[in-house]
Amino acid sequence: MSNQITIKALKYGNHKHYEWTSTVLERTDTYIIVLSEYGRKLHHHTKQKVFTVNNWSIEFFSFDSWFTVSADIMDGLIHQFYCNINEPAKSSPHEVTFVDLDLDYVRRQGEWLVVDEDEFLVNAVKFAYPDSLIQQARNELEHLRQRIQDNKFPFDGTIERFISCIPEQ
Repeated sequence: MSNQITIKALKYGNHKHYEWTSTVLERTDTYIIVLSEYGRKLHHHTKQKVFTVNNWSIEFFSFDSWFTVSADIMDGLIHQFYCNINEPAKSSPHEVTFVDLDLDYVRRQGEWLVVDEDEFLVNAVKFAYPDSLIQQARNELEHLRQRIQDNKFPFDGTIERFISCIPEQ
């Protein structure tokens, strides 16, 4: 079995959003952690463009929680955390998919902030999010904030232990 895997982000209703290829670092029944290479190609279906991502990242996808984590690594340290609020990810042997619900919680320059709230409101109408899904997404954002504040998995040093998997430059 190859340790390469395709990550596919979808919009509500299973509309293709973006995708890229990563390397599996750890897989359990409840999550997967992957390493995405410097220079990887991100195929952004919504924008109909291909982007080159010029950083390494360690990414966490949960099969039972409503968030993902992307930790951008620079010079052996986490430079930024980017967390999506999304429906729990689904996995097959060669891909992971998740439905991105637009709300994002990001740590930049040491400060956590909510981003893309405007996109959440626009897409709630565009993709006809049920009221229950809108409320669930808002609740999950609060759960994520609390998890981070309490240093709970995977914000307990789990992601940092994989930094050593990044090849020397």
